[in-house]
Amino acid sequence: MRRLYFLVPDHATASAIVDELLLARVPEKHLHVVAREGTPLGNLPEAGLAQKSDLIPAIERGLGLGGVTGTLAGLVVIAVPGGAVVSAGALVLSLALAGSAVGAWVSSMIGVSVGSPRLRPYEQAIDQGQLLMMIDVSPHRVAEIETMVERLHPEARPEGVEPHIPAFP
Repeated sequence: MRRLYFLVPDHATASAIVDELLLARVPEKHLHVVAREGTPLGNLPEAGLAQKSDLIPAIERGLGLGGVTGTLAGLVVIAVPGGAVVSAGALVLSLALAGSAVGAWVSSMIGVSVGSPRLRPYEQAIDQGQLLMMIDVSPHRVAEIETMVERLHPEARPEGVEPHIPAFP
């Protein structure tokens, strides 16, 4: 999946774009709109926590760091004489998995409270009342969707394409 970014001047334009994207068979779950806090979005698909916060990258970092920490702890336990009674491999694996789970959990709590670094370039425009539309499409539809939005709504300013997004946001 690729994420397209568009800055849209008002609610009416964003609503028209969403309708056209739905007609072009872009699922509603792949459309995300970010607006200034307190702005009523009506029928527009509001961006969720995964899009507005640093949740997904934080979980990825937590999984990796927790797994490495658990693995190292397991290796230390089996290196200490008389420390490991069970199978060394099972102990290292179980501590790596436990470390990954704890790391993901702790980092997700931190990630939810931090704004997404991907949205920082658009904060000023959002604060001025514009809406940010994020559209997730398959790589082969990027040009088609970008062209469609630009042709039908020249007032919508294309802001680029994110090279890769995870499959689960």
